[in-house]
Amino acid sequence: MTAVDDTAYEPVIGLEIHAQLLTDTKIFCGCSARFGAAPNANVCPVCLGLPGALPVLNRRAVELGVRAALALGCTVRARSVFARKNYFYPDLPKGYQISQYEHPLAVDGAVSCGPDGDAGAVRIVRVHLEEDAGKSLHAADGDDRRTHLDFNRSGVPLIEIVTHPDLRSASAAAAFFTRLRGILTTVGANDGNMEEGSLRCDANVSVRPAGATALGTKVEVKNLNSFRFLQRAIEHETRRQTEVVRAGGRVAQETRLWDTAAGRTVSMRSKEDAHDYRYFPEPDLPPVEVPEAWVAEIRAALPELPEARKQRLVREYGLSADEAAQLADGAASTRYFEAASAAAGNPKAAAHWIMGEVARRLNADGVGIDAVGVSPEALGRLIRLVDAGAVSGSAAKTVFERMYGTGREAAEVVEAEGLGQIGDEERLREVVARVVADNDDAVARFRGGNRGSLGFLVGQVMRATGGRADPKLVNTLLRRSLSGDA
Repeated sequence: MTAVDDTAYEPVIGLEIHAQLLTDTKIFCGCSARFGAAPNANVCPVCLGLPGALPVLNRRAVELGVRAALALGCTVRARSVFARKNYFYPDLPKGYQISQYEHPLAVDGAVSCGPDGDAGAVRIVRVHLEEDAGKSLHAADGDDRRTHLDFNRSGVPLIEIVTHPDLRSASAAAAFFTRLRGILTTVGANDGNMEEGSLRCDANVSVRPAGATALGTKVEVKNLNSFRFLQRAIEHETRRQTEVVRAGGRVAQETRLWDTAAGRTVSMRSKEDAHDYRYFPEPDLPPVEVPEAWVAEIRAALPELPEARKQRLVREYGLSADEAAQLADGAASTRYFEAASAAAGNPKAAAHWIMGEVARRLNADGVGIDAVGVSPEALGRLIRLVDAGAVSGSAAKTVFERMYGTGREAAEVVEAEGLGQIGDEERLREVVARVVADNDDAVARFRGGNRGSLGFLVGQVMRATGGRADPKLVNTLLRRSLSGDA
């Protein structure tokens, strides 16, 4: 796509998030909602839409929907109504989807966006309950092209979260989606697993001249199942629409898909308006009554939400907003940090270790912090050894690796493998003298005023001692040697 100057235009973005509720069974029948079963193993007359099969609402799905809505700051309605959303697609067995439209479960919420939670808010239009459709599996073998239908997902309980068009950049949309995922997983409404399709997002994108108030023609980009794909799809769609408008064309209202390999959106179908779906009340289901007392009970049982956790970590542990935001992203991360901090007596060091070495190892292993191979208490004891000068920061990383998944204690590893910090001045003076003698160029640069060369020389001493030298003492000895005081 040709580069265009899009500074005179701004995107206007709203999101529709589909989140699978963590129930054992589907929303209107007793079939398992678990992912990964053999195709069409979890089906019955209700979720297959067979004649005479009547839906029965899953109370647990309503409870989780209410829990999510309250966490998003929404007002839960005392009475909501299911409707039939009529459209025809191969994996929709009844020819309609049971959803909510005019009378949703909850309305009028808001979620703060921006890294510090103070960059305004994204308003929530509504949260409504609905069933998922099945899945079309396309296969091709030469000229033999077939589509297989798997109805295991048909009837899986969802909430759809619809926002106002309050977002103005692709990065803000990705940040909001990230924050929303944290909220839903914290309250136990959703598992956050985007690879399995239990959390996915549609983006409604339009462009308009910067400063204008009227909305442009929106295009829906469907089924984005990662934060990165969401951001890239919106960036591409913003550029594409800006090109069309600048060239004097008109943006077509349509639904598009994100082509990951090509890095662009592609047209799927012309966009339907709400009236094209021919909503009407579901005659087989009564209105959903949610008593005020039940809402109060669910609200009282809500756990601490990510934004509240972040503010508490800043207040109680003296962390920066960025540090706290990372550690408050999930309840498990916060629990691990608080236990490590208590054991270490040093919250800042605990935070840096968790965001550094712990996060690096978890990313390499592809697991969450619940599966970390060093207990928070053991990490805290390692940090105490570093703070006491018993082991250097560099050597501590080796100690951490030796501890990981073995159950060994930091003190045991340091003693057994000779990783204790070298603080013997006579021994280090000899190493410093060798490093100075072997690095004439760096010494000359330092004496010529390039103070950055000192860091290089410190690194050479640390390498020569296997990372065990006391870095403060090394700095002192090097300065003495370079100034001729040694």
